[in-house]
Order: sequence, then structure tokens, then C-alpha cells
Amino acid sequence: MSRIKQCFAQLAESGKKALIPYITAGDPTPEHTVTIMNGLVDAGADVIEIGMPFSDPMADGPVIQLACERSLAAGTSVRKVLAIIAEFRKHNTHTPVVLMGYLNPIEFFGYQAFANSAKEAGVDGILLVDLTPEEATDVVECFRQNEIDLIYLLSPTTTPARAKKICDLASGYVYYVSVKGVTGTAELDVASVKQHVDSLRDITDLPIGVGFGIRDAKTAAAVGHCADGVIVGSVLVNAIAENKDQPKEYIADALKAILAPMRNEMDA
Repeated sequence: MSRIKQCFAQLAESGKKALIPYITAGDPTPEHTVTIMNGLVDAGADVIEIGMPFSDPMADGPVIQLACERSLAAGTSVRKVLAIIAEFRKHNTHTPVVLMGYLNPIEFFGYQAFANSAKEAGVDGILLVDLTPEEATDVVECFRQNEIDLIYLLSPTTTPARAKKICDLASGYVYYVSVKGVTGTAELDVASVKQHVDSLRDITDLPIGVGFGIRDAKTAAAVGHCADGVIVGSVLVNAIAENKDQPKEYIADALKAILAPMRNEMDA
């Protein structure tokens, strides 16, 4: 059983929901990331999404765009991201790690070579924002051979027929984008989220994670009532930006101060 599947199964048995924080690898420098990841686990993270910095992150708002710029300026590459995951795995072999990014750097690396290297580093899943189901056949096989889950985005405008097609191709969990637009730019309508998540449950048995627009413990708990996972990104990345000149331990503590109340409220 994969780490992702085992994680969601254990949470379901205990009546809990997954807390899934997102950070950009190498932000503010590659040397910070493992310490920050460990801090997220200490604060109650069940799965960690790690953004691979890219020059044109089209699905992301200004907060994560700037994180990518900081990371790239600090010399973060795809190989460096994998090295960061491998370093994290030296002390943590149980927390699932999902890479999130865009096709271009992976195409340049080579799909098979990347999938092989990702498995060796300890990656459990990957979400490629601009990989459509129609273009994914060969890519899916590369990751399946290496037991890496391919996670897909679903949005409020995804038709039921297309959602079914995407869910049939996905594994691990599916990521429901709760708002129309880019990350960190809109308020969350929890009632609408629940309606869409309930509809998705009619077409897939995969866990459903919800992201975009979750900024505080109250919203995290509300989303946790209807979803299997709560994905938190921009508020954490913004905290990194605000403290980018501080020591890595200070930044880790700043993120723990945001994430731990979400964990507590979700479990209450």
C-alpha cells in the first residue's frame, strides 16, 4: 500500500481528515526547506505538497509566483528539489510527499528519468497542473511503473463527464480547486464546496482534497467536514515571504503557528 493510500486509510479509521500544507521548495533558499518540512509535520501535517519552482506558474497567484522567483534566484533546480526530498526522507519515512508543478521542467528532464529519480528520492505523488488527461497516457505509465500517484485538479467548472474521465486516470487523491481563479485570490464558499464534493463522491472512491482559499482554522475545519483533505498554501507561503530573512528555525515556527490551530480545529 502506498504511503498516500495508507495515510488516508488510517485517518478515515480514526475519523480524522488530512491536513495538507503546500510550500515551494527552495523558498527562501534550498537550505531552509527540510527544516520547514519537519516543522509542518510537527504541527500536524499528514501529507506535504512541495512546489517545484517554475518561471511561469500559471495557476498560482502573486504569493506563490514570488515564492518561485525567490526559489529560482536561490539556485533551486528540479534536481535540487529531489535532493531536498531525499534529505527529508533520511529522518521521515512515513509522511507522504507530493510534488506540484508544471510540465516544462519535467519534459526537459525526461519523463522516465524524472519518475525514476523521484521514486529514488522518496516522492509519493505528483500533480502537474498543465498535464491534461488527453496527453497523459505515456506520462502516467512512467509514474505508475515507479508507484508514484498522479494527482489531478478538478474545478467548479469541470463537467461531470470530464470529472469522471479525470478521476478514472488519477490515483492517491484528487484535488478540488474550491474557487474560480488562481491561488490566494478569492473567498471560499463552503456550501458550494460541499455541493461539488458531494457530486464528486458519486463518480470516484478516491479521497478528495480541497484547496485554494483556506486561510484560517475556522475555514479549515469547515472544509474538513465535507472533504477528506484540507490543502493550505498561500497563507503559509506568505508567512515565509514575511520572514524570509530570518533563520530557518524561526520560519518553521512561524508556519507551525499557522498550521497547528488548523489541526486542532479540524480534530475538535
